[in-house]
Amino acid sequence: MAGAITGAKGKGPLSTPAISRATRRVPASVSRTRPDAEETLRLVLARLDDMKAEDIVTIDLRGKTSICDYMVVSSGRSQRHVGATADHVLKDLHAAGAHNVRVEGMPHCDWVLIDAGDVIVHVFRPEVRALYNLEKMWAPARHHGRKAS
Repeated sequence: MAGAITGAKGKGPLSTPAISRATRRVPASVSRTRPDAEETLRLVLARLDDMKAEDIVTIDLRGKTSICDYMVVSSGRSQRHVGATADHVLKDLHAAGAHNVRVEGMPHCDWVLIDAGDVIVHVFRPEVRALYNLEKMWAPARHHGRKAS
């Protein structure tokens, strides 16, 4: 039987279901290039700027926490603007190879959180951003009080 697909150790042809299973299997990609933290940050900041997000703040958390390397906090003018901005950031992350991105808050679009692993992005409506004030909580501590003599 010329050109026939043979079974284990060449003992006869495979059945039709075995042939279809054999041809459908696609091996997993060996190298999935996922952008590093700095590349992800550049991509996020570029998209936020393109989408006219307001008051963009980047907080460097390297060495301070294990949850991420960078946190980006930004505002949109309305729920629609917040949702559209977050959606475009998600599309760019996916196109860049970040496929395990998690999102919270898209249905309401008051506060959308995008967890891209090394970079966490918050897109707020201004009123909600003022209420939670994440920058104050995560920004580097400022020393207040008396100077040591």
